Amino acid sequence: MNTVGPYHNRQETYKYFSLPFCVGSKKTISHYHETLGEALQGVELEFSGLDIKFKEEVMQATYCEIDLDKAKRDAFVYAIRNHYWYQMYIDDLPIWGIVGEADENGEDYYLWTYKKLEIGFNGNRIVDVNLTSEGKVKLVPNTRIAMSYSVKWKKSDVKFEDRFDKYLDPSFFQHRIHWFSIFNSFMMVIFLVGLVSMILMRTLRKDYARYSKEEEMDDMDRDLGDEYGWKQVHGDVFRPSSHPLMFSSLIGSGCQIFSVSLIVIIVAMIEDLYTERGSMLSTAIFVYAATSPVNGYFGGSLYARQGGRRWIKQMFIGAFLIPAMVCGTAFFINFIAIYYHASRAIPFGTMVAVCCICFFVILPLNLVGTILGRNLSGQPNFPCRVNAVPRPIPEKKWFMEPAVIVCLGGILPFGSIFIEMYFIFTSFWAYKIYYVYGFMMLVLVILCIVTVCVTIVCTYFLLNAEDYRWQWTSFLSAASTAVYVYMYSFYYYFFKTKMYGLFQTSFYFGYMAVFSTALGIMCGCCVDLHVADGLQETSVFIDIKFLLTAVANVS
Repeated sequence: MNTVGPYHNRQETYKYFSLPFCVGSKKTISHYHETLGEALQGVELEFSGLDIKFKEEVMQATYCEIDLDKAKRDAFVYAIRNHYWYQMYIDDLPIWGIVGEADENGEDYYLWTYKKLEIGFNGNRIVDVNLTSEGKVKLVPNTRIAMSYSVKWKKSDVKFEDRFDKYLDPSFFQHRIHWFSIFNSFMMVIFLVGLVSMILMRTLRKDYARYSKEEEMDDMDRDLGDEYGWKQVHGDVFRPSSHPLMFSSLIGSGCQIFSVSLIVIIVAMIEDLYTERGSMLSTAIFVYAATSPVNGYFGGSLYARQGGRRWIKQMFIGAFLIPAMVCGTAFFINFIAIYYHASRAIPFGTMVAVCCICFFVILPLNLVGTILGRNLSGQPNFPCRVNAVPRPIPEKKWFMEPAVIVCLGGILPFGSIFIEMYFIFTSFWAYKIYYVYGFMMLVLVILCIVTVCVTIVCTYFLLNAEDYRWQWTSFLSAASTAVYVYMYSFYYYFFKTKMYGLFQTSFYFGYMAVFSTALGIMCGCCVDLHVADGLQETSVFIDIKFLLTAVANVS
């Protein structure tokens, strides 16, 4: 047996025997976690006590009895009112059942007492399990309720490697709306890439022509002329960003999140991770720890190029930025879970294991990456000298202000992924198994391209307004996608789910904030890092090196 809980609150689960169910013939009942992912996801496996042997059928037989006093009846009534369901496993195949039901008037309550199991086998392997709940018994205090079960074996043609296919929902995930959304996002990419290329090429060509004409003027005409545009900030565009330590830490963390997302999606496309409990979370934790050098390399090298000297502090902040955010949220929710006695309460041993991973795996690997980054690509190689005195930033129109650019920058990236967000949210917060990771990979690529295109335009507008503060504006205009995703999560909560209660609400909005923040950091780094690195090396994304290099070189 695994857990029991309200149907509408998928994450609010409790130990199966927290309800006064009786125990089978086995003397000892123990719960255990097989992996770290299971422990973090609240999996509480307990032996049911049912005596089941391979290919041995069992006619309906009583395995235990419940002495139903008033307290036990009240517990069952509360569970039935809140539509409690339970989950159990046979040979790692999940089965779901309802605790009981109420009559039409809601006055009498009934408990399902008979578990009718039908198990399919192919050779010597179990490939299918079905549970039918029967034996509806009215809950009356001071009575004895007999719990019974039966087992029927049947031969099946389902292959062992295909036995999880029955839990998938192709009609939902491969619906034509899903395909249409992917096609729509792909067309948006083509349109944006063409639009950005055309606008920038034509605009830069005109700018080059105007600046060339000005160079032919004599000094008097040039002084009387009205110079404007991105040429004027060529001596300030490579100025270090404000708060370079935090900026570099965010960039490094974003690169690591992107690496984790890419690797986990590829692994999920190759391996069916949904067939094992907690395997997706365990894989993500392992990959995150293993990719820590990516964080240190990009964060440390960027901080060194910006002239930062407190590189050890930057390394610590970069290493613990994401783990602190996740663990802080989990720690807060854990208090509520402990108060509710929910299975989602993280055990102390699991907390120690996570802390050990942070201090003895993530931190040392981050240190290695930081040292490599500072030594291999930490030297600034700017094409022009940075002015000693910052240039005054002239007044500009309200829609050229960085705050406005940041707010508008995330609309198109969110528009390219919000349909996929619905499918991802439904698989996590409802009872669907997400398996179309090819779609997710395509959406990730589309998101990166759309974000880069939008940020190219935002950066050009900002520089053309003679505002050289492009680093944070570029990062935040891409990261603002997270704000729209979090706003969409409110819509999903109130209109697409029936969640209720303090625990489920805190769990939902807490972890949605973590997810949205991580997505924003990833989007920001996909653009901003390669804008900066484009000065020295070719980016794997659309390179806007020509824009910033032109700013410095055209004069």
